[in-house]
Amino acid sequence: MLADPVHSERKKIPLFEAFGVELEYMIVHENSLDVAPIADQLLRDEDGNPSEEIERDDIAWSNELALHVVELKTNGPVSSLNGLASRFQANVEDINRQLGAIGARLMPSAMHPWMRPDVEMKLWPHGYNEVYEAFNAIFNCSGHGWANLQSCHLNLPFANDDEFGRLHAAIRVLLPILPALTASSPVCERQLTPELDHRLETYRHNADRIPQVAGSVIPEGVFTQAAYEQKILQEIYDVMAPLDLAGVLRQEWVNSRGAIARFQRNTIEIRVMDVQEQPAADVAICQLVVQVLKALTDERWVSFRQLKTAETLRLRDILLNVVDDAEETVIVDPGYLELFGWTKGTCNAGQLWRYLANEFPLHEKSSAEALDVILDDGPLARRIVTSLSGDLSGKLLPVYRALCDCLATGRSFRPSELKNP
Repeated sequence: MLADPVHSERKKIPLFEAFGVELEYMIVHENSLDVAPIADQLLRDEDGNPSEEIERDDIAWSNELALHVVELKTNGPVSSLNGLASRFQANVEDINRQLGAIGARLMPSAMHPWMRPDVEMKLWPHGYNEVYEAFNAIFNCSGHGWANLQSCHLNLPFANDDEFGRLHAAIRVLLPILPALTASSPVCERQLTPELDHRLETYRHNADRIPQVAGSVIPEGVFTQAAYEQKILQEIYDVMAPLDLAGVLRQEWVNSRGAIARFQRNTIEIRVMDVQEQPAADVAICQLVVQVLKALTDERWVSFRQLKTAETLRLRDILLNVVDDAEETVIVDPGYLELFGWTKGTCNAGQLWRYLANEFPLHEKSSAEALDVILDDGPLARRIVTSLSGDLSGKLLPVYRALCDCLATGRSFRPSELKNP
């Protein structure tokens, strides 16, 4: 959540010339798959002391708010997403080896399917704990919205105000359809949820005590740093001030919209993407997202002026529908579809992504294959629901064990995984 994969001390990087990616995974007990709050046993420095970050060449491991979560991230900006999946996968396998020695392993997907945060949540108790305690004091982090949300974050740089405006405009219009690719959280407390992306439904309510923190999830239509700081950040700081007297949370990252500007390091961080069952799937999605955003910022289909006119509440309504039904969501707004060059009338979100994937084919084999599974069989949430076939009491553990195996070995999850257990 507070990772810094594109460091602020580096020179300003132009649009799409570097990337930062963060992947969050749960640590679970090997046999029961119950959450295992032991991240501080994994994250240790050379002297054996708990550490907030372990650097492993070009990938770093870091802690999160919850003690059962570990984050893998690019260790500084990378110039290309090609080859990144294999480097993440190697680190997943390394972590699983270390966790295996103490009876634990990594679990993918955006929500643990039977965790009870009210009794199982443990905050990271070491360095940076004052921030987590401040969050806990204001928002009560014992709920799913803080304790049980694992995502993939994509960080994209901008070099100046014009690039920020173009990138922010493009990201705003793309956010609503991202869950059609990325939804991976259809189960909570052993029940199928009404939404395929229950993480996002939960995420948008985790700061309800101070609604300004998350806003409408879709960021407001502001396209300069000055306007963003005044309209979004300052409003958050002002309303939080009476609850955060020490000013611990008076930072850009307290903003919980689906994409947040990080002016200290000149990036925008996209936060709406659920983490997938293997790094190749996350990287494939990021690669396609980057290509679509490039096209939008280059005015391939519509002008920058037209992108800026997209209304926040209109975008939010599309997002909420996609949170519910993912790729099967019917998009009836012709003005929205026109932003992507779609002129064939009404379509569903899956069809729109298939069209975009055809426009920007992925050339890396592992990425192309992972994306094809998503486009052909639906996002991971759809595949999980299909595999459960209504039998949560009998199939929940086998399905999530299969997901853990997919992460461990670097392969896509298909419903057929369970036909011959």
